[in-house]
Amino acid sequence: MEVKKLSISWQFLIVLVLILQILSALDFDPYRVLGVSRTASQADIKKAYKKLAREWHPDKNKDPGAEDKFIQISKAYEILSNEEKRSHYDHYGDAGESQGYQKQQQQREYRFRHFHENFYFDESFFQFPFNSERRDSIDEKYLLHFSHYVNEVVPDSFKKPYLIKITSDWCFSCIHIEPVWKEVVQELEGLGVGIGVVHAGYERRLAHHLGAHSTPSILGIINGKISFFHNAVVGENLRQFVESLLPGNLVEKVTSKNYVRFLSGWQQENKPRVLLFDQMPTIPLLYKLTAFAHKDYLSFGYVYVGLRGAEEMTRQYSVNVYTPTILIFKEHIHKPADVIQARGMKRQVIDDFITQNKYLLAARLTSQKLFHELCPVKRSHRQRKYCVVLLTVETTKLSKPFEAFLSFALANTQDTVRFVHVYSNRQQEFASTLLPDSDTFQGKSAVSILERRNTAGRVVYKTLEDPWTGSESDKFILLGYLDQLRKDPALLSSEAVLPDLTDELAPIFLLRWLYSASDYISDSWDSVFHNNWREMMPLLSLVFSALFILFGTVIVQAFSDSNEERESSPPDKEEAREKTGKTEPSFTKEPSSKIPKKGFVEVTELTDLTYTSNLVRLRPGHMNVVLILSNSTKTSLLQKFALEVYSFTGSSCLHFSFLSLDKHREWLEYLLEFAQDAAPIPNQYDKHFMERDYTGYVLALNGHKKYFCLFKPQKAVEEEEAMGPCSDFDSSLHLGECRGKSSGLGPRPIKGKLSKLSLWMERLLEGSLQRFYIPSWPDLD
Repeated sequence: MEVKKLSISWQFLIVLVLILQILSALDFDPYRVLGVSRTASQADIKKAYKKLAREWHPDKNKDPGAEDKFIQISKAYEILSNEEKRSHYDHYGDAGESQGYQKQQQQREYRFRHFHENFYFDESFFQFPFNSERRDSIDEKYLLHFSHYVNEVVPDSFKKPYLIKITSDWCFSCIHIEPVWKEVVQELEGLGVGIGVVHAGYERRLAHHLGAHSTPSILGIINGKISFFHNAVVGENLRQFVESLLPGNLVEKVTSKNYVRFLSGWQQENKPRVLLFDQMPTIPLLYKLTAFAHKDYLSFGYVYVGLRGAEEMTRQYSVNVYTPTILIFKEHIHKPADVIQARGMKRQVIDDFITQNKYLLAARLTSQKLFHELCPVKRSHRQRKYCVVLLTVETTKLSKPFEAFLSFALANTQDTVRFVHVYSNRQQEFASTLLPDSDTFQGKSAVSILERRNTAGRVVYKTLEDPWTGSESDKFILLGYLDQLRKDPALLSSEAVLPDLTDELAPIFLLRWLYSASDYISDSWDSVFHNNWREMMPLLSLVFSALFILFGTVIVQAFSDSNEERESSPPDKEEAREKTGKTEPSFTKEPSSKIPKKGFVEVTELTDLTYTSNLVRLRPGHMNVVLILSNSTKTSLLQKFALEVYSFTGSSCLHFSFLSLDKHREWLEYLLEFAQDAAPIPNQYDKHFMERDYTGYVLALNGHKKYFCLFKPQKAVEEEEAMGPCSDFDSSLHLGECRGKSSGLGPRPIKGKLSKLSLWMERLLEGSLQRFYIPSWPDLD
């Protein structure tokens, strides 16, 4: 029993070593070792090998891993320099040519068979196609490389949509969707959809370029744009996804009410019209794909024969309603130019049918590109192509000269002649080059026969001498020239260089700009939120971080002290305003007062409502400078106070208030008791202590540390001379007289009380003023 357990342990160890060897072999990529792409030429491979060999040669490179690296470089070059080994590696993931490899593989198979004999696994247990040797041939057929994608798939996506699968080895989900993928590929490829497969392990650059970061991924490409498939991988969802890639206005639904308008649009759009009659209510995907491939040359419409009123069209054009029928209309809307009718029409048959009817019988030259296609440059003497050009004036209805020219083109049987017409009023330079005498052909039509000699615009031509009226004689003359031209090309004796045609059907600049902006926004949205969101995460993180910092800065500034943000006029302007006699105060008061101008000094009244926030709970380090005033001195003192403290408003630690002496005298008297010699302490025998004048006093209150500094007003000289013996406010004998005299002093002596306030404020900020501490702030009643 122990021997059997030991045997099992050794077998597990051998299997583990084999798995590690297989993984290391799968990890070896000669393209990655040499640093070349899978489409690199032999010259590029040899150049890369020589460069790496010189760098990692053990004799020159003393790195401990140089020898192993040199062996890998030599092995990679041995595989890629041999076309047979390189092809085998591209298809199966290994060179598989040496006898040593075959012997090693036989040993692995023997050991694995011996291991399998001891453990009874189901035969299908190891049937998963993880290894590239078992990769399905359907994927090999559609494998894409980066250069192939850029040079072929992207340009071709403007003619047909592409459905691309991103896969890799060791992908369980890839195996799960494989049956659905095979079925859808076989169906859609027959309809004209391009198919591609990208192996993320071998084509990491392409997978990264497509924005595929997981396997399996399915995406569609149309007009060079990438769209990812996000639904469940079932056949119907994939078909709807391909159909959703196509523009919505490719095929117009035509009924008995609008078919005449649809068929008559050839003159404006300069395109033949294609009508499909079928019994399906919805437009078939095959027809939409065909319309997308030929959208630049034809306009497509769809008629549901089961719709009421469709009998009129089917009867008029003799359409069999039980068989899908395609009709092509050119200049004549009452009779189709060509018809094809069959059950189960193949895409190739439809393409050939439409290509043969790609242009109108006498198409209008609306762009230089169309001119190159209809009138190609002469290649050789045996491949001459002539263009018969009708130069006519644009009209709303078909003119007689144009109808005659059209009938002549319809009767033409020569393959070397193409009939076109040009609106001379839209292509004036082109028309004036071909017309010898503009006065003779003024307002009339003319016909020129030309042959292009090079792409630079050099042509040889012959213009009919008389204007084209469409008469039988004109047709006879033109027919004679064409017959003579087959025998004698020298008939085209005139030579000129034609200017490039202007694109008549191109949208105006504004529309082109709007289309480009819309496409750019759509691509950016898809790139950020669907395709490459992982790559965009660092950028989005940076953007949101910057927005967060900016928003935070705005919030901080919004809640900071308003005094720091306000810009006020300088004090000299306010002084000049005072001299002119303007007495409006420039400060903020209670709502009941007149609203002042902002941008100067904000002074609020200290009341029982603002007492707690402006003093008791004032932030540490902040002080409230309070002016004591009365109702009679309020305006004049506040003006002077604002001028004196204006230069100190830049500090965010200072707040400015005023206190009404008439309302809160008791609070002030209580506070002044803690100031030395600030005022006599009143007693019950002093009958006039309520009449003491404290107007002009200024208190600097520190609410947190419970102290204040005191400013006592200095009387101006004018006030002292006017008051005389009334200078002592404590004398009760002259109180009434003092009142009468002081009341006639005017505002200037009162303002003089604060003349030294600015010096006191400087000392306050310096911290050199005496501080009077108080146990607690009394209530403001």
